[in-house]
Amino acid sequence: MTEETPGFEQEPDVPVEPGKPDEQSGDAAQASGAAEEAGPEAAPGTSGASGDAERVAGLTAQLDQTRTALGERTQDLQRLQAEFSNYRRRVERDRVAVKEVAIANVLTELLPVLDDIGRARDHGELVGGFKSVAESLETVVAKMGLQQFGKEGEAFDPMVHEALMHSYSPDVTETTCVQILQPGYRIGERTIRPARVGVAEPQPGAQSGKGEDQQAETAADEESGGPEQG
Repeated sequence: MTEETPGFEQEPDVPVEPGKPDEQSGDAAQASGAAEEAGPEAAPGTSGASGDAERVAGLTAQLDQTRTALGERTQDLQRLQAEFSNYRRRVERDRVAVKEVAIANVLTELLPVLDDIGRARDHGELVGGFKSVAESLETVVAKMGLQQFGKEGEAFDPMVHEALMHSYSPDVTETTCVQILQPGYRIGERTIRPARVGVAEPQPGAQSGKGEDQQAETAADEESGGPEQG
């Protein structure tokens, strides 16, 4: 009896039809093709997250640049607005100053006429049609802001008075205008002509004598124990 050598069972060879791939090879090829068609979207999640982060970073950078440009343009606009406001105020101030100078020049030329009117009034010659014209002129210059100043009895002020005559008087206690030779004129706070006046000062002897009398009275009061009480 012949012994048989044990061995592996062999599957029968299956013939492969020409032009038809193996099933396993076909499945692998289909999977590879599907992966290639899916592209980056079918890639793992890390690739998509990094792309979103890059887009957000780019948009943030653009937003920062836009904000910076907006801030610069806003500062430029504010600077231009401030410069325009300063220019407008300067033009208005210059316009007012030019107007005041022009009015002052015109009124300065009319001062001799006003002096003649004043002298005619003092002598009683301001009558008839001349009086009407004179009063109309004085009304017009008053509307333009011209003011007359300078009165007898007021204290002498070298800023607004011009002393043409000087004397001493026992009736005054300080340098005083006792005679108005020509009235002064001003426009607002601007003096266009000082008042020309005659001034009087206290007499030196009378002042010193008055001081000595006051000292004597004070000494007598001290010796008697003070002034009498009524």
